[in-house]
Amino acid sequence: MPDVRVVNLTKKFGDIVALDNVNLTVHDKEYFSLLGPSGCGKTTLLKLIAGLIEPDSGEIYIGDKRVDNVPPEDREIGFVFQTFALFPHMTVWENVNYGPKVKNFDEKESETIVHEVLELVKLHERLGAYPNELSGGMMQRIAVARALAAGAKILLLDEPLGQLDAKVRNEIRYEMRKMAKDLNLTAIHVTHDQSEAMSISDRIAVMKKGKIVQVGTPQELYMNPASLFVANFIGESNFLEGSVAEANNGELVIELRGGAKVHAFGKGLARDERAVVVIRPEVLTVEKPSYRGKNVLRGVVEKISFEGTFIRYVIRLESEDFVIVIKPSLTERWFDIGDSITLSFESEKAHIFAYPEAGLMEEISV
Repeated sequence: MPDVRVVNLTKKFGDIVALDNVNLTVHDKEYFSLLGPSGCGKTTLLKLIAGLIEPDSGEIYIGDKRVDNVPPEDREIGFVFQTFALFPHMTVWENVNYGPKVKNFDEKESETIVHEVLELVKLHERLGAYPNELSGGMMQRIAVARALAAGAKILLLDEPLGQLDAKVRNEIRYEMRKMAKDLNLTAIHVTHDQSEAMSISDRIAVMKKGKIVQVGTPQELYMNPASLFVANFIGESNFLEGSVAEANNGELVIELRGGAKVHAFGKGLARDERAVVVIRPEVLTVEKPSYRGKNVLRGVVEKISFEGTFIRYVIRLESEDFVIVIKPSLTERWFDIGDSITLSFESEKAHIFAYPEAGLMEEISV
C-alpha cells in the first residue's frame, strides 16, 4: 500500500485559516492518527487527502503520484464517517455492493468481493439485515467493508467511533486497527480522544490551530513532549512556574514560586529567564513531611479521589500552587485530607520549557 504525503498544504475558509502550510508523511501500512481539539484542522486535512475539498495551495501525493487534482473516486481511498453513512433502505449486502456496482464491476466479481469483505469483518451472517437492525459496532464494520469492496487501499477514518458508547468504543478501536493491519492498509484516523489515539496508533500527529505541532509514537509524545501544549494535551501534567537560578551545561536549577529550588535538564535557557517545569502526576513520590532530599516540594493534601485502579491526590503546595499526584490504588500507604506531605521527583523525569510570551494558560489552552 502507498505512502501518503502532503507538502505545504494550506486551506482557508474565508478569513479562517483551517490548515497553515502543513507538511506530513504517513508511511505505507501505518495506522496513523491526527489528534487535536475541535477546530484544529484535522478533519479538513483528511478531506483534502480524500479529495472532498480542494487545497488553496500545496501538494498531495499517494505513493509517487500527485493527486490534488485527481477526482476522489480515482484515489483508491475509502472514507469512513462518524455517522456511518449507510443507506438505511439497503441491506448489508446492498450497502457493501454499492461501490463495485457504481464502478461497473462484473457481477460475478462483485459477488466474490462482497462475500470476501463480509467474511473479513465477520458479518457474513448478517448480509440480509438492514442498518437499523445492527449494533453501532456492526454498522461501523459495514462502513469499513463498503470502503474495502470499492477497492480502497487507504482508509480515512473521521471520528469513526464517536457515535458509540464508551465500552463498545474501547472494543471496536482495537478491531479497527487489527482489520487495517491484517489487510495491509494505510489508515489515517482522526480523533480528539487522546486515549483512543494513544492505544491504537503507530504514530500520531498532534494539531493545534491548523498546524502540526509534533509527530511521534505514543511513547515519544508522552515521554518527550516538544511543547507545553503537547504536554497538556497528551495525558496530564503539572505546570510549575519559576526562573532559572543556575545553568550549567544543560543542568538547570529552577527557583519556583515560593522559593523552592528543583534540578532538571533543559536547553536554550539562561540564568534569570522565566521557565515552566512540567511534571507528570505519576512520577511524583509522596513521602512523610520529614523526608529530605533533592527536588522536594512541601504541601498539604487538599482532595482525594478514588478512581478504581488509581488514587488521585490534589496537593496544595507552600507556594499555593496545586499539583496532581496519581498513585496505584493498591499502594501501601494512603494519605488523608489535611495531611502534610513532601513530594519528590527524579530530575530526568521533569521537562523544562521557556515561559511562553502569550502566557502559560494561553499556550496550553485547547
